[in-house]
Amino acid sequence: MWTAVITIAAIALIAGLGLSIASRRLPSSDGDLVEKVNDLLPQTQCAQCGFPGCRPFAAAVVAGTAEINLCPPGGEETVRRLASLLGREIIPLAETVEPAVASIDESLCIGCTHCRNACPVDAIVGAHQLMHTVIASECTGCELCVAPCPVDCISMNPLP
Repeated sequence: MWTAVITIAAIALIAGLGLSIASRRLPSSDGDLVEKVNDLLPQTQCAQCGFPGCRPFAAAVVAGTAEINLCPPGGEETVRRLASLLGREIIPLAETVEPAVASIDESLCIGCTHCRNACPVDAIVGAHQLMHTVIASECTGCELCVAPCPVDCISMNPLP
């Protein structure tokens, strides 16, 4: 019985060492780089870059089919970090969407929480059946809160 346990433990140890050595010596895959790029993105899943979320945008950046300057919520800082990681030149943020911030007409708000639940960055505060408001400094302008509002009390206003 102990012979079997020791044999299995030895096989597991050898396999673990082999995998460890292989992971250090073999080149990393593009998947690792996609994850690194994805980690630098703001994770708002707003689709302002033209992709359905941050992960598909990261994959396109690594594949070279998308520029690094298409993320308005990430801003210039994200462009700088992506350029540094990928060894690319820093380019100005693309102005594909006019920077905006959501605002709620509190006199119309019914407190349904649909907008609050849709906000990927928690920029909307309020309780169920009480009015809600937007923390303008936190709002990325993704517009994901507009469609779920049943009373159309949310509007997007250009940044000053």
